[in-house]
Amino acid sequence: MYFLQVSAATQNPDNSFWYLPVALQLLFAIGFIAVMMVVTHFLGPKRPTSDKLTNFESGIESVGNARQPMAVKYFLVAILFVLFDVEVIFFYPYAVNFRGLGWNGFFAVLMFVGFFLCGFIYIIKKGALNWEE
Repeated sequence: MYFLQVSAATQNPDNSFWYLPVALQLLFAIGFIAVMMVVTHFLGPKRPTSDKLTNFESGIESVGNARQPMAVKYFLVAILFVLFDVEVIFFYPYAVNFRGLGWNGFFAVLMFVGFFLCGFIYIIKKGALNWEE
């Protein structure tokens, strides 16, 4: 009977039978993680001391409050880096398929670069990258 089911599954490639190994592996991985977390929670050593409960800052004693205000420029530069870094990632599909895309693809990428440069010029004109105030 099992062989009839397997042969029926091989005739229909869209059958969900082929997802069974993936589902089993996923269930095994989730179960393994859950079991390991529970076992380590119950079997792990619990010796909280005052030294273990203090904050550790790379071996340097903590001084002052950790909630001091920070300049927005750091966050702005980080966000701009991520934004422009992600935009550069969109060049990869064009580089892989540039022959198949032809002139239409070239003009689309040229337009993308134009928008990219407009955004960069806007950021420079607004002074977002100037550190002196």
